[in-house]
Amino acid sequence: MKQKIAYQFGIELLGIEPSIWRLIEVPSNYSFWDLHVAIQDSMGWLDYHLHEFKLLPPRKRKPILIGIPDDEYGGSILPGWEVPLSQYFKEPGDEAGYDYDFGDGWQYRITLAGKYLQDDGVKYPACLDGKRACPPEDCSGIKGYYNVVEILANPEHEEYEDMVYWLSNHAKNYHPYDADYFEPSEVKFCNPKKRWKMAFQD
Repeated sequence: MKQKIAYQFGIELLGIEPSIWRLIEVPSNYSFWDLHVAIQDSMGWLDYHLHEFKLLPPRKRKPILIGIPDDEYGGSILPGWEVPLSQYFKEPGDEAGYDYDFGDGWQYRITLAGKYLQDDGVKYPACLDGKRACPPEDCSGIKGYYNVVEILANPEHEEYEDMVYWLSNHAKNYHPYDADYFEPSEVKFCNPKKRWKMAFQD
């Protein structure tokens, strides 16, 4: 019987300090769409916006783009659900860029940290570790994120009540928002096939 392999990925949100990151494991037969869903779930995003993986294979000048083909943004984007991870992630240390929400401009570094035999006692995908809460969806990028943190740190701030109201009435209800909090065991992963059907067949 062929033993199943898990890919371990480090996921780091760029441009924010202290760092916001996750360490997850996914089945090696996952596609880039499946990894996208796992990233969204581990970070705490709501998958409201377009995304795109960027890879630069050896001896190539132009990056390979994988995500959701969209005429509005142009370019040649391969459908993520048609591209297996194993096609581009070969050895530990292999990297890809991952962009989410082209308006807010979130950018990630995705690194293959290792390849391991799947553990019979683990349900995959799994979140092994991580630090700090994901920025609230639609908070206007890095500058907006720092603005959220600054306002919440000062209850006397003139925008404090408006910020609490926005967070409380957000689709996810982020209130109370603690930028320093993250607990890996609380991550709930969706079935990527169901997510695909919800996105493209409903």
